[in-house]
Amino acid sequence: MNEGVRYSPESGTDHSMPPGFGISEQDLAVIDALQVAPRAPWSRIGQALDIDATTAARRWERLRADGSAWLTAYVSARVATVGFVEVRCRPKFIDQVSAAAAALPWVFSVDETAGDFDLMLSVGAADLSTLGRWVRDGIGGLRGIRSTRMRLGITLYGEGSDWRVRAIEPAQRAELSEPRVPSRTAYGTHGLSQLSLEDQTLVTALHGDARMGYTALGEAAGISEHTARRRLHRMLRDGVVLLRCDFAYPQAGLPTMVIYRISVPQAQLVTTAAELARMEQVRMCASVSGQHNLQVQVLLHGLGGVDPFEAVLAERFPDLEVKDRAVVLHTPKRMGWLLDQHGRAVGRVPLGPYQP
Repeated sequence: MNEGVRYSPESGTDHSMPPGFGISEQDLAVIDALQVAPRAPWSRIGQALDIDATTAARRWERLRADGSAWLTAYVSARVATVGFVEVRCRPKFIDQVSAAAAALPWVFSVDETAGDFDLMLSVGAADLSTLGRWVRDGIGGLRGIRSTRMRLGITLYGEGSDWRVRAIEPAQRAELSEPRVPSRTAYGTHGLSQLSLEDQTLVTALHGDARMGYTALGEAAGISEHTARRRLHRMLRDGVVLLRCDFAYPQAGLPTMVIYRISVPQAQLVTTAAELARMEQVRMCASVSGQHNLQVQVLLHGLGGVDPFEAVLAERFPDLEVKDRAVVLHTPKRMGWLLDQHGRAVGRVPLGPYQP
């Protein structure tokens, strides 16, 4: 896996890679444990899973080495201005536009979809004006674009670092649980400008490996180990940076992601969004600008899960209206990590820049 490299035709996704043997239940248990406590010592992970620390570390290293799972870090919604850009392309330019978007460090995720639009880009910047300019010039100017439409994130109710694969028992999860800032938060509009250069460098280093030791973190940021430890603890405590254990969804039996645009009465928005975010299928839930006030991403075991999931929505939320659904065909980039057709990490585009 090419870590810490910027996207190029040579270092991009490799569709010739044969699929692995999938992610086992034991592997999923390690992933689940790291979703709860990404930087926990292997001794603590092993104790919670009732395996020895060496076995837990060995399983993780195998998953990491072949790109089946990875640990990453990024700034949180409370300090980022975020938008979701629906892109319509001329058919023969979809791959070209997707690759160009994936190369941009401020485009943190790219999803190719079957639906009302061809691509969904998740983008971030230091402030609204910068985000608007980058989308207009950096995306709108690409050859083959027919149209773009951006919906701004208003309030985040749940996202990828909250979602759990649920491969371990609640008691095991509780044993590993660590204090964390509640997920529900208004998206920032200028918070990134308040991050020091050292903090930004720490986040960039952790993006490649969220378990990086404090000595290496200090060296990357040009600060002491003690200062690196203190700064990271502060950013985690304040909810400025999030750590996440991610993995190749298709290899774990979750090949289908659906992006929903949903409308709920404004008086029910907060309670409905909070309940949606707690559903085991929901990976991301945010209120957004535009005609429909919620954007929701769900992970399912296949297309056959779409109708049952929507039946549950209709039963639990009678006033909720699904206005549109787009099935994700392929995710070339997720939170800065470049993925192959099997969902495995094969490269990385470090997130940023944080300033115009």
